[in-house]
Amino acid sequence: MSKYWSPVVKDLVPYVPGEQPKLDNLVKLNTNENPYGPSPRALVAMQAALDDSLKLYPDPESVELKQTIASYYGVRGDQVFVGNGSDEVLAHVFFGLFQQDEPILFPDISYSFYPVYCGLYGIASRVVPLNDRFEIDPADYEQANGGVIFPNPNAPTGRFLPLDQVERVVSANPDRVVVIDEAYVDFGGESAVALVDRHPNLLVIQTLSKSRSLAGMRVGFAIGDSELIEALQRVKNSFNSYPLDRVAQAGAQAAFEDETYFRQSCDGVIAERDRVTAELEALGFDVLPSRANFVFARHPLHRGDVLMTGLREQGVIVRHFNKPRISEFLRITIGMPEQNDALLCALGKMV
Repeated sequence: MSKYWSPVVKDLVPYVPGEQPKLDNLVKLNTNENPYGPSPRALVAMQAALDDSLKLYPDPESVELKQTIASYYGVRGDQVFVGNGSDEVLAHVFFGLFQQDEPILFPDISYSFYPVYCGLYGIASRVVPLNDRFEIDPADYEQANGGVIFPNPNAPTGRFLPLDQVERVVSANPDRVVVIDEAYVDFGGESAVALVDRHPNLLVIQTLSKSRSLAGMRVGFAIGDSELIEALQRVKNSFNSYPLDRVAQAGAQAAFEDETYFRQSCDGVIAERDRVTAELEALGFDVLPSRANFVFARHPLHRGDVLMTGLREQGVIVRHFNKPRISEFLRITIGMPEQNDALLCALGKMV
């Protein structure tokens, strides 16, 4: 611990991202990246943005991108906020909306950045256990709180909570903000954006990292009531008034305009997810129902950490969480067919 640190820093427990390996020839199925790559139109748009205009600051409000997103989802421009990846958007949410007088609620098995933000901003929290089927029970969120947040589909489980049950959570907490983190919703879920005009306390967050294959550009956004968006704008303009560069704005806008490619890549992931699920089950794995671009699976006869190590020895990397209730599971990103075949072949040798 350095004598120069602020007192809060010594108690921080940072988020640990998935490994970005430096070795060649690994089958990388550990960080939920989309195997199909960005839209060709997005690549052209980003290449076109690499010109002399880079000497100028980007539009601090990303007006054209916001309007593109608003038009796509059928909302107003003042209902959209954009940021440098959905993680930055989430950080602004925790700072601007969740510093309340009661603990916020999120699932015990969920995105591990949530407790990190609580530690960073000094926010009290209470974890809500998933049920025995690793599902969110809306009744568990009908308690006093300072706000509610959960991914849908959940991560790392991949399970999806239907919109009528999402709305039950939102309706039960009219005086608190309910945030639905939809990083994976395009792989078979249904977005809660359809509910925002009925519920001023609902905020929906998405990213272009997964279904639109722009993880390397860092673009995320939120949709909700204009008052919630204004709160995020105030935080953003007190932190970083230029979060999205010119290239990112151009690529993100073009990605939303290429609906055909978007649908094709999502459908490709879904088809492979269904195939991988069936093949894993044939090998004896228990696989949770997934609406994401990954599966969460365990084998009743083999420890999760042992399987992860054995896969790595065969050149395949997946994610393992050494945490209560899920230590026997592997989170496996859906890759290209040949990558998935390598995974299944490697597992077949071990089980």
